[in-house]
Amino acid sequence: MSDTKRILGIDPGSRLTGFGVLDYRGDSPTYVTSGTVKSADGGFADRLRQIYEAVNSIVDEYRPDIVVIESVFMHRNASSALKLGHARAAALCATFGYDLEVYEYAPREIKQAVVGTGAATKEQVQHMVVSILQLDGTPAADAADALATALCHGTQRRLRARLGSGNRIAGTA
Repeated sequence: MSDTKRILGIDPGSRLTGFGVLDYRGDSPTYVTSGTVKSADGGFADRLRQIYEAVNSIVDEYRPDIVVIESVFMHRNASSALKLGHARAAALCATFGYDLEVYEYAPREIKQAVVGTGAATKEQVQHMVVSILQLDGTPAADAADALATALCHGTQRRLRARLGSGNRIAGTA
């Protein structure tokens, strides 16, 4: 596993979608970029289009090998869960034209991998992302969550290589 793999982590949201790009050489992550796609303008369909177009541009510019996205978790509010699912789908669909490997992880699984507990707060995730990647500044919460998603996948690559495909979304790449 000495080759470099570029991983795009995505933390989907209907108004704020975090993204983070890491290069992994073996087990060592290197920060490339991160940020937040703001899709607060217009109706819901307009926001989904903004997510799709922004993620498509990110993939086109940074050319990841792997896309990792947070899976949908059950909200107390069914409407919020549906909106999150739509935002997740818009982000995923933006990557399909690039023939990439796509994986998904539950929020608790990501927090467990990065912080050591599945019940970690956003602030704890931000702190560990800064520490692991040795960043000079603290990324926005959604960008930190996306970087944590990429870190989660990076730390589990070796295990998956031994055991099989892991959390790969069926039918991708």
